[in-house]
Amino acid sequence: MLINGHTEVIAHIGYPTHAFKAPMIYNPYFEKQGINALVVPMGCKVEDYPTFLKAIFKLSNIRGALITMPHKVSTIGLVDQVLPAAAIAGACNAVRIGPDGQLQGDMFDGEGFVRGVLRKGFKLQGTRALVVGCGGVGSAIAASLAAAGVAAMDLYDVNTASADALAGRLRAHYPALQVGTGSNDPAGCDLVVNATPMGMNEGDALPMDVSRIAPSTFVGEVVMRTEMTAFLSAARARGCPVQIGSDMLFEQIPAYLEYFDLPTTTPDVLRSVARLSY
Repeated sequence: MLINGHTEVIAHIGYPTHAFKAPMIYNPYFEKQGINALVVPMGCKVEDYPTFLKAIFKLSNIRGALITMPHKVSTIGLVDQVLPAAAIAGACNAVRIGPDGQLQGDMFDGEGFVRGVLRKGFKLQGTRALVVGCGGVGSAIAASLAAAGVAAMDLYDVNTASADALAGRLRAHYPALQVGTGSNDPAGCDLVVNATPMGMNEGDALPMDVSRIAPSTFVGEVVMRTEMTAFLSAARARGCPVQIGSDMLFEQIPAYLEYFDLPTTTPDVLRSVARLSY
């Protein structure tokens, strides 16, 4: 990749940086397409982050920033405009300069999940969903499911306050959405999502009673460390269509590219050029 005086930078900000995957997906794509941009890992500790985020956007060649742990939640209070998905999630993983020069924050974890579901032919409009795990990624998925038109959503988290708080934010943004909390029973749901680490390995406790999942129910997972988790394997054994965790990553990158006003692509192209190492 040729780096010159016209190269635009997307900062990938988090700490530590050794597990970052984005540069190994974006940069090969930029190189293949001749896009003069570069995703650069930037390790920033919590105490330095508020000052650093403001400073990085003073660069004349900054295109935007990808935000990861441990900064997703604090970013909400550091940008000038929080878009709905980030507001509902209570976390932000992308920042850009808005049309009036303001720092604008959004969240794409949920968008990636939803794009994957839709691309597999599942219709979300009017359906009932269950989201187990109401932390950052579960909240983001819930926000994007609501935006995609699900009619009802059940939320469950061992921390009941997290589920209740997410339910309140969803109701505020989507008054017509039926939101329930307190149950992880998947019976009667068209879509179920595991947004927890439960059911990652064989022998783990599962996030819900898989025997209660109908074979027609679409089952999604957010864990990326292994492709077919014990939870997904159990769901597939019941005949359920499933979505693996890494699909969420590859599906959200086209949305990021659109957000940063860069030429977009498909998850299949991104997978073909990615230079991932685990």
